[in-house]
Amino acid sequence: MKPEFNLQPDFLEDEITKLIPLQENHFEELYKVASDPLIWEQHPVKERYKIEIFKPFFEGAMNSKGAFLILDKKSNEVMGTTRFYDYDKEKSSVGIGYTFIGRKFWGGPYNKSNKKLMIDYAFQHVDTILFHVGIENFRSQKAVSKLGAAKIKETIVSANGVDMPHFEYELKKQ
Repeated sequence: MKPEFNLQPDFLEDEITKLIPLQENHFEELYKVASDPLIWEQHPVKERYKIEIFKPFFEGAMNSKGAFLILDKKSNEVMGTTRFYDYDKEKSSVGIGYTFIGRKFWGGPYNKSNKKLMIDYAFQHVDTILFHVGIENFRSQKAVSKLGAAKIKETIVSANGVDMPHFEYELKKQ
């Protein structure tokens, strides 16, 4: 029998990144990263760099009880955030997403590192991981494909009362 799935363990880390549970007092540092408009240019919510649009995103992350602050392991610099969501015990699945990292950390080992930490942890508890990626978010589509996830369908994700088209990707436990 699998142990109970804690969506927000105290920390997950490797030699590159460290994930710690997101706290209210992380808002300012995280918003400094999120305030870059180029982070959001392919995202369904293109104006999330504005504080009044970022704030509900942050509150949603806090309320999810599955969100993490992503830190550079060497410098302890805030890179961004990610979270587990939509855990379904019956279907043995969980989503990984709502992820963003600062441009300084694009193209290197960072996104793969934080995703691998989450995937390895999740596969101790579930058989399937889902990723929901905005239809115009080509960077993220490429990133989840590199993880081995397969695009399985087009779906609608609602956030703050707005319906947005997404692709759903699935990664099965080997």
